[in-house]
Amino acid sequence: MKKARIPVLALVLSVMFILCTVLPAGAIQFGTPDDGNHPYVVMCIFDVGGSPAWRTTGFLISSTVVITAGHGTYGTSGGRVTNSETIPPYTGNATDYPFPGPWAVEAAEIYTHPDYRTGLGPGNGLPQFDSYDVGIVILSEPICLCEYAALPDPYLVDTLSNMAGVDLVGYGVNEQQRGGGVSPYDAWTWERMRYYAPANVVPGQGRISDMFVKLTAILLAGTNIVIANNSFVTNANCDGVTYAQRIDIPDVLDWIDDTID
Repeated sequence: MKKARIPVLALVLSVMFILCTVLPAGAIQFGTPDDGNHPYVVMCIFDVGGSPAWRTTGFLISSTVVITAGHGTYGTSGGRVTNSETIPPYTGNATDYPFPGPWAVEAAEIYTHPDYRTGLGPGNGLPQFDSYDVGIVILSEPICLCEYAALPDPYLVDTLSNMAGVDLVGYGVNEQQRGGGVSPYDAWTWERMRYYAPANVVPGQGRISDMFVKLTAILLAGTNIVIANNSFVTNANCDGVTYAQRIDIPDVLDWIDDTID
């Protein structure tokens, strides 16, 4: 099931829902509603011990295969995926978000890259903690679209110029409200929909690892290949420089191909 790779760009943000070691990474601030432009970008809800625990953004590379963040798939007992433009509110009904229901497709299989967190305990966004931050969800039934995301060519990121434009697309939090929450999570809000924001690749000087691409929201790029999953940001307010796990590293691409083949 190897997917064609073509040299265009996009970035999908992933965002922790709860049980984070810091505030949720992956805020899409100053963005706009996606308006159906990236239907292959999906929201994943993951269960721990049979109960919903957190969410990430992912992307469909076929009707039944989702690539997402390893910090979402790691240690989970199940999950579900939706590409709905808007997410239903939770009203206490067992079929509402974030529980199973007609709005989402259940996961049949969930995989995390075998080198994610190998031999290491939780950290605070350090490269050793987040390296190989990639997961795969195989769906129990297809999500049929006219177009799916495609994987990048190996080392595509290394061919990009500094400040090259990319797109941020995902279901992350939208803004921080101060002065009324009882915890950091209470202060973050999201509008229950897929959002888009422009971004660019930050110059490589001072980069922390070849495993990550450094991004900040500045420029627009109208493209559709996924080059990275968001892993962490540089401050607790989720509005610092974003470090994203590169998908174009051969080890990552080979693992994806071997897992879904």
